[in-house]
Amino acid sequence: MKPFPIAAKRPHFITQHGVTRNDEYYWMRERENPEALQYLQAENEYLEEVLGHIQPLRKQLFEEMKGRIKEADETVPEKIGKYLYYKRHETGKQYPIHCRKKDAPDATEEILLDQNQLAEGHEFCSVSAFAISPDGTKLAYSVDLEGAEVYTIYFKDLETGSLYPESIQRTAGSVYFSMGAEWANDNRIIFYVTLDEYHRADKLHRHILGTDPKEDKLIFHEKDDTFSLSMFKTRSERFIMTYHYNTLSQEMRFISPDEPESDLTILQPRQPGHEYYATHQDDSFLIITNDHAPNFRVMKTLISKPGMENWQELIPHREDTLVEHIDAFKDYIVLHERQGGLRQLRVSKPDGVSDIRYVKFPDPTYEAFVDTNFEYDTTRMRLKYSSLVTPYSTVDYHMNSGEWQLLKEDEIPSGYDKSQYVTEYTNATATDGKQVPISIVYKKGLKRDGNNPVMLYGYGAYGGSSEASFNTNIFSILDRGFIFAIGHIRGGAELGRAWYEEGKLFNKKNTFTDFIACAEHLIKEGFTSSQKLAIIGGSAGGLLVGACMVMRPDLFKVVICKVPFLDVVTSMSDPTIPLTTLEYDQWGNPQESKEAFDYMLSYSPYDNIKPVEYPHLLLTTGYNDPRVAYWEPAKFLARIREVKKGDTLAMLQTNFSAGHAGASGRYDFLKENVLDFAFLIDKLGQKTND
Repeated sequence: MKPFPIAAKRPHFITQHGVTRNDEYYWMRERENPEALQYLQAENEYLEEVLGHIQPLRKQLFEEMKGRIKEADETVPEKIGKYLYYKRHETGKQYPIHCRKKDAPDATEEILLDQNQLAEGHEFCSVSAFAISPDGTKLAYSVDLEGAEVYTIYFKDLETGSLYPESIQRTAGSVYFSMGAEWANDNRIIFYVTLDEYHRADKLHRHILGTDPKEDKLIFHEKDDTFSLSMFKTRSERFIMTYHYNTLSQEMRFISPDEPESDLTILQPRQPGHEYYATHQDDSFLIITNDHAPNFRVMKTLISKPGMENWQELIPHREDTLVEHIDAFKDYIVLHERQGGLRQLRVSKPDGVSDIRYVKFPDPTYEAFVDTNFEYDTTRMRLKYSSLVTPYSTVDYHMNSGEWQLLKEDEIPSGYDKSQYVTEYTNATATDGKQVPISIVYKKGLKRDGNNPVMLYGYGAYGGSSEASFNTNIFSILDRGFIFAIGHIRGGAELGRAWYEEGKLFNKKNTFTDFIACAEHLIKEGFTSSQKLAIIGGSAGGLLVGACMVMRPDLFKVVICKVPFLDVVTSMSDPTIPLTTLEYDQWGNPQESKEAFDYMLSYSPYDNIKPVEYPHLLLTTGYNDPRVAYWEPAKFLARIREVKKGDTLAMLQTNFSAGHAGASGRYDFLKENVLDFAFLIDKLGQKTND
């Protein structure tokens, strides 16, 4: 086997609270150091050579996964004003084309934005903001061509097809959902948020279309570096709301888009530990709050009396139900709830108690979420639904009758029969006796003989719940005898706010021991063995699988860490790293607290590598990642190679043209999945169900 690249070691002593650590790979943080870049490139070359024997398998998997994509496809149109808006893909093209038709589906198509053209000459392309002016004549959109989640806003005249001369640099956006620009109702003023030097969204601006952005008005500067800033326009189009947040506290302000040059009005001043979120309905704000309500309750107050002293309870706190979000339509309130680990959607009249109905979902474990729904005065709510065996479905739910109207279920061109797969929703017992839910899917006929390869996924952070959603790529391993499982561990909020609280700060180790309990449960129940068990996670889920690997190296055969957070103490001690100051309430502040330092040091994967044999390890990262820097997995790789025993593989792949979310093109993204799955199949083997 070709020798792996050896990273240079340079002493770098860090002393905190009387403890000195020698981080000999600290130099990899030097982004402009050619040696760091050369090391990452050498690791890519090493990976390709060592895994050269699975190149035919990678090609086969890519064709399988591509065959499950309907390459020429389009979304169900959604009405905004006088137009029907939709996105479509063309065969062989990486990105969507944003379109609309006037008045009726058979009208002439108008292409608003072809993302394939934006991406020409670039290996990455993300569109975040996509905001149509209220009169439908202008488009504001933002583009990131590097994966660093730093966006530039452009303006297009939809009547002439030409771009306005100005653009706005360094604005906030997201690779995960549309955000970044909101129009005033005069069709000429637009609001946007910019980033500071540490990548924190901190300033709200007002721009007049056709003018120099240097003259834009600063509306608000979020000076508290533990808070970030975002904004949205209410469905009613009555208000633009600003949302100031960290992991434990929130504050909101509002401005009328009919009076865009007025000042922001504060809804309720921030208080440590007070979390709330508000939207508009009729003459009031509807608010979910954790005030005297760990799982949140629903309040209501007049727009003219926004302060907390005026809030009136609409829906009380419930011990068994977490309120995650609230949506308002003209005549309905929709609560996004979490009960028994599963998402529920509760629909009622505006009083919160009349005509209550819950949306009924067909699978035992699933994902469901409310789509954008631009129309305010409507009885239909657009949903997206899927499960481990049900392809993504677009549904109109009729709030007045409870009717479930399926508009489209994604087609799997290569052929797919959901009846050939089995899903289960079961529980593992944690070390403290808590029951940890697990979602499982496998091909019908599988024998529980302890010899099935398993891929166990987990996340467990920020109160984010891991949904049992449909993933066409998974069937490339299910059809080879694999089982796919999701551990709904603490740190997420599947079982309520307490589930989240019990997996953060000084309870963080519960996240890891819960995941280990899930793995042990799968072995105990005959699904697999430690020699057939793989774990996978990304970002904070990369910390999860890295920590579990270090804690229980005997329990797993393969570990896949994607854009992983592995150097916990050093990263959380550096306020110049994006997101650090926002997340002290999630992980702790090791600079100021010895107790936090000691606890974080006790589980930080980078600081706990021991001279034992570890599972096969695949690390992936994006060179432009602003959330978890490339040097975290690079340093971890160098140290584990230096310390570990045995001849198991440890490898790193760096995508030099992407960030935290990986490749942006749909085919390029498949190739990242292909590497993961080919590595799994190679190291775990495959078992047929014959």
